[in-house]
Amino acid sequence: MNMTPKKGTVYVVDDDEAVRDSLQWLLEGKDYRVRCFESAEAFLARYDPREVACLIVDIRMTGMTGLELQDRLLERKSPLPIVFITGHGDVPMAVNTMKKGALDFIQKPFNEDELLGIVERMLEHAREAFADHQQAASRDALLGKLTGREAQVLERIVAGRLNKQIADDLGISIKTVEAHRANIMEKLNANTVADLLKIALGPTTGAAKVSA
Repeated sequence: MNMTPKKGTVYVVDDDEAVRDSLQWLLEGKDYRVRCFESAEAFLARYDPREVACLIVDIRMTGMTGLELQDRLLERKSPLPIVFITGHGDVPMAVNTMKKGALDFIQKPFNEDELLGIVERMLEHAREAFADHQQAASRDALLGKLTGREAQVLERIVAGRLNKQIADDLGISIKTVEAHRANIMEKLNANTVADLLKIALGPTTGAAKVSA
């Protein structure tokens, strides 16, 4: 039986064992899965980007700092939501982390209700980012089935080109264009041109119109 809590994973990175223990006790008591690390280096070695998770990290640590960890995650294009633990003197520094994409920062000593609210907000953000990532991966897998010529035809379909125009663009017959269109529809599991647009352009296509 799977006993993993459904709320998501919270990574805690802090070189202060007392802080790690306190956060673990609080968050596990609210049914979160908690994974604690004493250094940013240890976290990076174990971080799984496929997990729906968020990160609580201290700004100031021995070794790699929380700021440097944020930069490493940005380099990896990680969507992991981050909240920083700060001391009173670190607030200007924490504000700068938010300009780089951190969702929030919390000051010591923690307000438990505030912290729990931030964690839930971060995990909701993580769930949305994970869903977007899964959709993009599925879309890329489907588009990867197309040949180079089919990709060229699809690009022109999306641009609203007629079959005759596509044939002229590519120097092929209209019948060949029609055959490519049929193959594209089949490979992308699309029943209509609207379906094709949603796959080709992603979920924000809207009510685009294409001439057949």
